[in-house]
Amino acid sequence: MGGEMLPPDEAGPDDVVLSWHGADVVAVRLPQLADSLDHILAAMERKRGKPLADLDRKAKQEVVRILEARGAFSVRHGVETVASALGVSRFTVYNYLNRDKA
Repeated sequence: MGGEMLPPDEAGPDDVVLSWHGADVVAVRLPQLADSLDHILAAMERKRGKPLADLDRKAKQEVVRILEARGAFSVRHGVETVASALGVSRFTVYNYLNRDKA
């Protein structure tokens, strides 16, 4: 997911501080959701062993289904980010999304 551990005294308001027996021991800073999308796309490429843009249409549709289930399209510019990774247009990504709903 790309989180970062830091000393609890450096925790910001959006960080998660973990305690053990009442004492703060570590803070975890989670990435912004948009950064998480980049991590998810990179993991999907590693799993498939090739760039997502090199996948066939059916595999790209499956990627879009998985990303939709993970909330990727609720992120600002999510469709554009995914379209770029897949080597397709935004219109194509929207078609893949609408195809599943039909």
